[in-house]
Amino acid sequence: MIRVAVIGTGNIAPSHIRAYQQFPDRCSVVALVDMVPERAEALRRELGLEQASIYPTHEDLLAGEGVDLVSICTPPATHEQISVDLLTAGVHVLCEKPMAPSLAACDAILRAEQQSRAMFSSVAQNRFRDDVVRLKAAVDSGLTGPVSRVQVDSAWWRGLPYYDLSWRGTWEQEGGGCTLNHAVHHIDLLLWLLGAPLSVTAVLANVAHENAEVEDLSVAVLAYERALATVTSSVVDHGERQAVVVQGRAASVGLDGDVVASVSQPNGFPVPGGGADLVERLRALADSHEPLAHTGHEGQVDDLLTAIETGRRPVVDGHDGRRTIELITAIYQAGIERRGVDLPLAPDDPYALPGTLVERAPRFFTKSASVTELAGAISVPGGADGAAPRDHEHEEK
Repeated sequence: MIRVAVIGTGNIAPSHIRAYQQFPDRCSVVALVDMVPERAEALRRELGLEQASIYPTHEDLLAGEGVDLVSICTPPATHEQISVDLLTAGVHVLCEKPMAPSLAACDAILRAEQQSRAMFSSVAQNRFRDDVVRLKAAVDSGLTGPVSRVQVDSAWWRGLPYYDLSWRGTWEQEGGGCTLNHAVHHIDLLLWLLGAPLSVTAVLANVAHENAEVEDLSVAVLAYERALATVTSSVVDHGERQAVVVQGRAASVGLDGDVVASVSQPNGFPVPGGGADLVERLRALADSHEPLAHTGHEGQVDDLLTAIETGRRPVVDGHDGRRTIELITAIYQAGIERRGVDLPLAPDDPYALPGTLVERAPRFFTKSASVTELAGAISVPGGADGAAPRDHEHEEK
């Protein structure tokens, strides 16, 4: 039986706990950690964890409880130290996104894992979704032809009070704005689909949140050898209409399941209604997909438990988390310096180091409020098309 603890009992924690509770024969949540014990106690009662111990810090957890696996559900600035301490103690880690605010911090986590007998997994629960797996299969099949363009819209909407939470909306505590904390899953999916780009250009802006230092909108253009990808990161989009669309030479496929294929006339214009055979082949490929037994956080927890039980690597590990942070770092660097940035970043690139982003990033506005709790429920995009990576977001921790 794998003994599990959850550090941080804000609004993302229930997603982890409920996922673990789906596998009662394999694991048990034995401890909760929160600097506000009353919050941990309320969650313990809500989710029926009467036997779970409560600790104020992860150091107290390590001193007082024998655990095998810990979910880290705390703000980004805390991820490095907690992860390193747990891995050094031989405890496996499932860490919410983003993995850490800097590449140097990610590298410290990876070093600790290498020197440990434990494993680190960076949360990317949207890879464990049927629509995402179908899109990946379509691109990998080659039926779309070589990829020409990818459109990624990480489109969210947040009102002004959102950034009143004490640690949100600051470069030092949150590590960035919507590019880091909302688009992180879309960027992970893009890297999973296409791999890393050769270079990045970007523009950062704060267009609607006068109470936050960080960007609430960014647009990045990623250059591949013979393809471009655009990544829009936003918390200003009413309706939160999100999208991932891959345009191949032969056909396009979207995360919402839309498939289009065009066939050329002798003059280069499309044949009306052409490409029907290819569309049918791509739809048949999607229809052949066997639904995943476990999805979202539950799917990633299942994979990590299996990795621990069998000794194999988890499907999503710290190297995946680092690649995502590297691309986000390049987007910030390109936007701040108003120039193209080549990838991979050099090990001695100043933006790979902790503190550089805090030092050089623009303070769009001065943070004007600092509260410890926000009222109201978390909401995610509605609709049945599954067009967007859904996420209860680390930001709600």
